Amino acid sequence: MNTLQGTFALVTGASKGLGRAIAIELAKKGFHLLLVARSENDLAKLSEELRTNYGVTVAFYPIDLSENTSAGKVSEWVEKNDFPVSILVNNAGYGLWGKFDELSLTDQINMCHLNMDVLVALNYMLIPRLSKSNKAYILNVSSTAAYQAVPTLAIYSATKSFVLSFTRAIRYELKNSPIAVSCLSPGPIDTGFAKRAGLDAFSKMAEKFNMKPEEVAKIALKGLFSKKSEIIPGVTNWISVYANRILPKAFIEKMAAGIYKT
Repeated sequence: MNTLQGTFALVTGASKGLGRAIAIELAKKGFHLLLVARSENDLAKLSEELRTNYGVTVAFYPIDLSENTSAGKVSEWVEKNDFPVSILVNNAGYGLWGKFDELSLTDQINMCHLNMDVLVALNYMLIPRLSKSNKAYILNVSSTAAYQAVPTLAIYSATKSFVLSFTRAIRYELKNSPIAVSCLSPGPIDTGFAKRAGLDAFSKMAEKFNMKPEEVAKIALKGLFSKKSEIIPGVTNWISVYANRILPKAFIEKMAAGIYKT
């Protein structure tokens, strides 16, 4: 990994939560950072913190990644500045809770666009640049929700299943390239995700199982640099994923429906 120090890592959704924690961990390891998120103020504060505390170079690009042209703009920014990117972390994404036919169709399609389309586009656009490195890494962030259908989180869990499947496929396609591809599938993280998704009632129960973003970030990077295909932080989350593989789907869906019921 020493050969990568001094190169850049691009992190989406970097201003808060898990993305912020991953950016900090990368800075600790000597990587320069390219930070992408909506909030310019948050990005500016984090950039200054990383420069001051870890002596790394940090550039940031404030943009709403849910916009149709966002991935192209990020790629153009990287190309224009000729940043030597060796790590891509696709962390940006969000969830919506509620019955499929009762939630806004526009909001659900926008979620699909951010969780899947933007992730795919950034992978596609940045693989040529990553390939220029002797070693490079892609970390696509999924969720433990990817391993089963989740009633009232139907679209979110489906998008994360897509991320998992897509990541495994391109990992195989790139196996003879300098790029190692991994999928991170965390469970509940103390990031405010449940509140944003509208899961206020569930957020209280989730607190019992929440992992800190800093803890997940450390596990994520350890798994990434070890070239693991799937990274599932936490014993409880690993057990739940294993159970989803061996128990009947109907049973799992009934359990999930009970947990996330409206």
